[in-house]
Amino acid sequence: MTKKDLTEPRFRRAAEDARTAERAVHDTPQTQDPAYRLAFGDTEFLLRQELRPVRFQLELLKPEMLLEEAGIGSTLVIYGSARIPAPDKCEGMVEAARSPEEKKVAERLVAKARYYDEARKLAQLASECGVVEDGKRQFVVCSGGGPSIMEAANRGAADVGMDSVGLNIVLPHEQAPNRFVTPHLSFQFHYFALRKMHFLLRARAVAVFPGGFGTFDEFFELLTLIQTGKMAPIPIVLFGQDFWNRVVNFEALAEEGVISPGNLDLFSFVETADEAWTKIRTFYDLPCG
Repeated sequence: MTKKDLTEPRFRRAAEDARTAERAVHDTPQTQDPAYRLAFGDTEFLLRQELRPVRFQLELLKPEMLLEEAGIGSTLVIYGSARIPAPDKCEGMVEAARSPEEKKVAERLVAKARYYDEARKLAQLASECGVVEDGKRQFVVCSGGGPSIMEAANRGAADVGMDSVGLNIVLPHEQAPNRFVTPHLSFQFHYFALRKMHFLLRARAVAVFPGGFGTFDEFFELLTLIQTGKMAPIPIVLFGQDFWNRVVNFEALAEEGVISPGNLDLFSFVETADEAWTKIRTFYDLPCG
């Protein structure tokens, strides 16, 4: 008996039967009815309410399998606003404001444009480090795949010729991957829960830039997982101490007794990419800097 005899599958593969079913020429009431479709090729069936557990499993499995096949061992996750402009897109924003309130908002967004550059530089630093462990790449940049800070993260990796991951999600308004995400590492989700799980399954460090509800959701879930012991501590760096202390009174949470004072040590404030990467590098004793 040859090696091929031992390893060849005994059963016909599903892909082969799917192709055979597509070529079927029978045109009868039975073959034309949706009941006759192969279950795994029947989109209408897979989208039924009762199939939600199966869709959960598919959204867990697909990115996991493809990231494993791509040899990605861990990630540096970068969260942040989809609204902060790149520095070269700031011109005219303030002048375009139609009211004093809009002008103030525009001025604040323009002031935050520097974070685009910091996110881009942090991604460059992590990508250039080129850590390989157990044959897999470590600290691969991962973002939400969208514009603004997310784009800057993927762009920084592309600047130095390295891959990066984008975890997009279907939204009611138009949403698409930014052009810097590595195509075979660009994923799309229906379920926020599964997307957030994939952000953290491989995360070795997380950088959080100023952002809104989405950034808060991702950041506070991460804090909760570490606070409750469901996840091992990792470096969490918050860019922009003035911003974060203005929008969240962390000290007051401890003073009110709803968190422990030690919980404030779960994250660090930083202002620059160099400062953030130094904290991450020191935590793991990485040789590159």
